[in-house]
Amino acid sequence: MSTLVAVDLGASSGRVIAGRLDGGRLVTHEAARFPNRPVRTPERSAERLHWDVLGLWAGVRDGLRVAARAHGPVASVGVDTWAVDFGLLDRDRVLLGNPVHYRDGRTAGAAERFAGLLDPAAHYAATGSQAQPFTTVLQLLAAAGTTALRAADRLLLIPDLLGYWLSGAEVTEVTNASTTGMLDPVTRQWSPQVLDALARSATGEVRGLLAPLAEPGTVLGELRPELGLPGARHVAVGSHDTASAVAAVPLDDQPAAWISSGTWSLVGIELPTPVLTGASRAANAANELGVDGTVRYLRNVAGLWLVQECLRTWAEAGDPQDLDALCAAAVHVPGLRTVVDVDDPAFVPPGDMPARIRAAARRTGQPEPAGPAEVLRCVLDSLALGYRRAIHRLSGLTGRPVQVVHVVGGGARNDLLCRLTASATGLPVVAGPAEATAIGNLLTQALALGLLDGGLPAVRAVVRASTHPATYHPDSPDQPWQRAEDRLRDLLPAL
Repeated sequence: MSTLVAVDLGASSGRVIAGRLDGGRLVTHEAARFPNRPVRTPERSAERLHWDVLGLWAGVRDGLRVAARAHGPVASVGVDTWAVDFGLLDRDRVLLGNPVHYRDGRTAGAAERFAGLLDPAAHYAATGSQAQPFTTVLQLLAAAGTTALRAADRLLLIPDLLGYWLSGAEVTEVTNASTTGMLDPVTRQWSPQVLDALARSATGEVRGLLAPLAEPGTVLGELRPELGLPGARHVAVGSHDTASAVAAVPLDDQPAAWISSGTWSLVGIELPTPVLTGASRAANAANELGVDGTVRYLRNVAGLWLVQECLRTWAEAGDPQDLDALCAAAVHVPGLRTVVDVDDPAFVPPGDMPARIRAAARRTGQPEPAGPAEVLRCVLDSLALGYRRAIHRLSGLTGRPVQVVHVVGGGARNDLLCRLTASATGLPVVAGPAEATAIGNLLTQALALGLLDGGLPAVRAVVRASTHPATYHPDSPDQPWQRAEDRLRDLLPAL
């Protein structure tokens, strides 16, 4: 049996997962886990938030050695990470500084400047991109004039940068490219309209920086000899972690929506073609590319970032909280007493999240959550309400009914959030697999190596055979959720 290895990097940690197909099932083992700690550094103009990509690379190399010793020989390796961020390399392929974190403030005002170069409606028609303050195109605009950009000869998104260090392959995998605001989702190629617009800006011509595009399932070459994995190949997977996670959603013929629930919650419907209408743009829906020629039609919802920042804030204040115990306490807090717009830009940067949630409650004239359990209940109620809103919008925009909601990723382990999501949407929620990202990564490698045949349906058949999701049914009527939605809309008409 061939051993496949997934390098799966999230916003707070990285993992190296070994997997093998055995009788139609995927068996996985975690070979290594290491922290992902962003770092603030002082610079001449401002303090910047960076990714410690060299520390991540050290964790990847160590994890590959452990996987090879314990589960080898290794047949292939695939890399997935978060989206939009990138590294710049010079002509000698030396990294020009640690990549800037998407939560850094350098893109403030960049969206308005880009709108002066390319009308937002034309940008959406060309790319189907969701308006976010940190997309790659806006980061490039913000980097105009910097020493690093002037010296750069190649731009690689984070998974492709790690992939280059693995094998020397210089490519940009399309699922992650589709988050940049620079890709045409119809042709699955770089958008000339967007690149022309950047060329008219202080950023200048970037075509030469961009690597050729690669579809997931492409074998990119053998790993560098110094990595000590002879014969192992580098395979392009759904390098945006959500693309790999969605590949492992155990969809069947039942019309479904999915939620990839982690630091971010990506709420979507799988489509064969993008939706580029004015109504879709008004709803701020994204057309991101998926494995096997699919489109992930989705909306970003803030996700468990709010919970993570609350836990960090309480711990730093000397009041550490156990999440499981906190969820058990939150069950007894009256539901929907206070709800907030989890997509409020105030919640994007790191900081004192409980204080920000209380401030949002004050601004909207709602009761302020008093303690950790009340804050958590407010966050989880608000997330479920955000999922409800997103699913209703996406279903309406596509004309596709939704009969079931699949939740994958870390949020699938949160019993209270899954229960609230079922009640908020009025639909059954199938929760799992929690390790969908690594599973999708591994099974895309299996397709590429010919160990699995039949595209996404074959992948999902293996997922169904290998995992045991839990099912939640609505346990409260729709009226309280509709009242909470109406109340929030009255308070925040922009919703």
